[in-house]
Amino acid sequence: MEERSKAIQDRIREKARELLLNKTVDLIIGFGEGSFPLRTTPRFIRDPEKTDRLIWNSFCENNLATYLHKFNKFKVGIVVKGCDARSVIALSLEKRFKPDQLFLMGVPCQRMVDRRKVKRAVKGEILRAFEQGDQIVVEGEEFKTILKRDDFFYPSCQVCIHRNPIQADVLVGDPVEESPLIEIHPEIQEFAKKSAEERWKYFEKESSRCIRCYACREACPMCYCAECFVDSSNPKWIEKSLSPSDLEFYHIVRAYHQTGRCTGCGACERACPMEIRLTYLTQKLNRDVKELFNYETGIDTKTLPPLSTYDMEDKQDFIK
Repeated sequence: MEERSKAIQDRIREKARELLLNKTVDLIIGFGEGSFPLRTTPRFIRDPEKTDRLIWNSFCENNLATYLHKFNKFKVGIVVKGCDARSVIALSLEKRFKPDQLFLMGVPCQRMVDRRKVKRAVKGEILRAFEQGDQIVVEGEEFKTILKRDDFFYPSCQVCIHRNPIQADVLVGDPVEESPLIEIHPEIQEFAKKSAEERWKYFEKESSRCIRCYACREACPMCYCAECFVDSSNPKWIEKSLSPSDLEFYHIVRAYHQTGRCTGCGACERACPMEIRLTYLTQKLNRDVKELFNYETGIDTKTLPPLSTYDMEDKQDFIK
């Protein structure tokens, strides 16, 4: 794994430098070294001589598509995993970019390592972490722990069946074997089995921990409204309080806003400082969209999400 990541990193740097030198793009959005172990940071590069700051490893968890809204006047080269590329397609369907404005450097994803899970697996402050083959080596002042990488994937990565970036302009790694047999995340399956009352209690428990920092909204590439409904004062949709009804209203509306648009990248859940489970809601709704309309976000580059269109032949079973 370490050699593979290094090879991909070299190819990202080489391609990024080429794109900037040839003025194919004005800006490269990729990953750089983070300030803390197990973390990377988004890197924005305009100078070809600085492309050696770009990196690739098992900690490149961010969905970089969320930054595209801030650079809609530039030609942008962006590093994308499978879920990120699908987000770009979804955003393109919503007319967020001009044709040929983006150059996608696709990385077939080997799944990202869950930093929180790693931290829980060791005792003491982590000062250094790196890949070594199929292992993650974690070091502190008085310890060195070797973990099996495959045991520490993010939940969203464990069930991903579209790891190869769709519609990438160039692949900077060999395609990975997809796992089409994964049908649904076990957590979502268990949630679907619950009664309506049990589902609501689970939702109440999760949403009650929300501190309304809106990190989930900021991390999500599909949350790009100029004014979010929670900030609107005319009309006023919601109070700015931590009352259960306000918290629940926020999460319900946000989840439905993502229906048929969410790629399941898990960025919202990873950004949440309270570790609230968020993707079980959006992925359950996405599952319903797939069953009802045979639609998956970011796969078809021509078809709009079902809730963004209307057809006289649409099912109307909900009308009594």
